[in-house]
Amino acid sequence: MFTGIVKDVGQITEIEDLGGGIRFTIRSRFAPELSIDESISVNGACQTVVAADDETFAVDSIEETLRKTTFSTLSVGDPVNLERPLKAGGRLDGHFVQGHVDATGTITEVEREDTDWLYTVSFPDAFQRYLIPVGSITIDGISLTVARIGEGTLTVAIIPHTYEHTIVSDAWTEGAAVNLEFDMLGKYVVGFMEEKERAETDL
Repeated sequence: MFTGIVKDVGQITEIEDLGGGIRFTIRSRFAPELSIDESISVNGACQTVVAADDETFAVDSIEETLRKTTFSTLSVGDPVNLERPLKAGGRLDGHFVQGHVDATGTITEVEREDTDWLYTVSFPDAFQRYLIPVGSITIDGISLTVARIGEGTLTVAIIPHTYEHTIVSDAWTEGAAVNLEFDMLGKYVVGFMEEKERAETDL
């Protein structure tokens, strides 16, 4: 379980083809603190640490992960958002994030305002039902508030701190693909209501 509060921006130093999957080696300031089998969020996807030293750690991304995320488009040198798991009893600064990417979206518009940046993201229609105004969304591992909702689009506002301390400033350009995880609580509520409606229809 994560919170969507990015703790470090790492850099991919090596990519190894595993014959279907990919091993990513990532430089991070907290690499020395990591241990094998520990979970870590990389651009919003929960991964397992398979190796670690004083400067880098490695994760293996399997085919299912590559199908559902932007990982197949990453290159050596690319920055990535990193977050370690939430400790039991720790402060929840963002929202409950599983690290289970639902789909990828595409940044369709970037608007600079006086004190922030507005990013509009398109996404598959099937996920529209999980959004509410000022609800939560995780984009590339960042916990954000939905500022606007359109047909197949959502808009988030990025404050200067987030812009400067995540991959947003480097990677979020028009046409860029991003990882999306819709609010876990919203998915459970929608699932419950749909099951309730099916049960009532069968009576």
